[in-house]
Order: sequence, then C-alpha cells, then structure tokens
Amino acid sequence: MSMREALLGFFLVFIAFFSEIASATVVFKPFSISLPDLPAKFAVGNNTSVCGALEVAVPLDACTTLRNEFGSNKSDTVRFALIIRGNCSFEEKIRNAQNGGFSAAIVFDDKYSSNLVYMMVNPKGINVLAVFISKSSGEFLKDRARGEKGECCIYPPLNGKAWTVFAICFLSLVVIAAFLVIAFIAPRSLSNWRRRNLVKCVDTKTVEALPCVVFSSDHASTYAETCAICLEDYNDGELLKVLPCQHDFHSSCVESWLTKWGTFCPVCKLDMTTKFAYSEVKRSSRV
Repeated sequence: MSMREALLGFFLVFIAFFSEIASATVVFKPFSISLPDLPAKFAVGNNTSVCGALEVAVPLDACTTLRNEFGSNKSDTVRFALIIRGNCSFEEKIRNAQNGGFSAAIVFDDKYSSNLVYMMVNPKGINVLAVFISKSSGEFLKDRARGEKGECCIYPPLNGKAWTVFAICFLSLVVIAAFLVIAFIAPRSLSNWRRRNLVKCVDTKTVEALPCVVFSSDHASTYAETCAICLEDYNDGELLKVLPCQHDFHSSCVESWLTKWGTFCPVCKLDMTTKFAYSEVKRSSRV
C-alpha cells in the first residue's frame, strides 16, 4: 500500500467516524448501535436524553389515532413510537404519538435517500421528543423492536461539542499524516543525504592523470582480459586506465567508479586517497 492510499484510507475513516459522532443520537441498546438522525425543528424537549421501550406504531404511518395497547402495569414505562414517513404531516404523526401516551416519536423515511431532512412542526402543545431517521435505520428498528424497557435511547445532538470532536479528530489525522511522512519519506531522504555528503570521491584531475593504455590481444598477458567493473571482456583498441595497484579497467568504467561510488580499487580495495596511491598517480603523470 502506498503512502497516498494509506492517507486516503485514514481520511475516509476519519470522515465516517466524525459523521457518526456528530449525528448519531438514536441508540439501540441491545446491539449498542448508533443510528444517524436529525431532530425535529421547533419540537420541544430535544435537549434531553431519554431511554424507553420501542414499539412499532399501529397504524405504521400514525396518521390516525394509534391503537397500540398500553396496559396499566406499564404506566411507568417510557415508550417510543416507531413511525414511517408519508400520508400525513410530521406534526400530525407526532401529535398522534403524544396522544397515544408515547414519550418520543421516531419517524423513518419511506424511501432510500442519502440525505435526511428536518421535520418542521409547530411546537405549540407538543412535549415529546421527535427525530427523523433513514429508511434502512427504520427497517432495522422495526425488525428488532420488542417493547422492552430501556431498549432504545435518544440523546441530544452534540451541536457545539461536535466541533470539539472535529478538532480532536482533525489533529489526530494531522499527527497520523506526519507520522506516515516521517516513516516513508524521511529514511529515503536521509539515505540520499548521507550518500551525497558521506561518500567520498576521487578528484576528477587525479582520475584523469591515471596512466592509460590501449588494449591489444597480442599483449593480453600483461593486462586482465575482463573489466572487473562492467564484467565485459576487453576488445582490441579499447582504452584502459591503470590504477597504482596495477589493476586495469575500462577508462569510462573506472572514471565513473572513482568519481561517483568510491575511492578504492574494485579488485584489491586500495584507497586512492592514500599518500602512496596519490604519489604513484603523480609520478605516472609526470612520466
């Protein structure tokens, strides 16, 4: 995985995490699952937290008086009505839920949509909680609602706290990004810096002063038959350079080697920066 892919992955996780925290106020306790929602605008009581038994409204659209049974033995139970959107206004649904003895109305969308909308209601006479959730969240709750005490909770929106969470998450993302940069880029940059600054090379003038010979197969016994740097055999007429240690190489090969990669002979490791080697080169150049 490249650093760009890793950063993108962390960013997507960060966005998903923040979105969950900022809007997830409906929690289904048995599975500890938070469901994204939007509170009803102008509905009172949306700044309080409450848990209760979740019941599927009868009828499901709550456009008429609810027929959910409410026994006397459950008079102290907080009840939530799960209602589907459509056929009448949000306000009518919420008032019917309130008249049916419910403490909150959870309305879910009647079609799949990527965006939630605010429920617009007249707050006059309404004293129950009201939130709007997606169709998938509503179907999830509908299939699992058991009417058990405290199985579902509604928490107030984070509002200003969301920005605090956002700041913390953003700073965490910056730290992670900085760590990735250090982990993936810094070692390579340090290696290049060390190569540029720590590897010594032989002076170009010294390399040019090395004695040169023209290879001839008639005198092959005098010189090696293969260049130890490029591992290619010598051909008649090729120009060779001879180091003070008497090892010979292609002229272009040894020049590149000594000016870019090291200061020593590739065969015997004689250091060309020693006084002996330097004096031998000077002596050869004068001859």
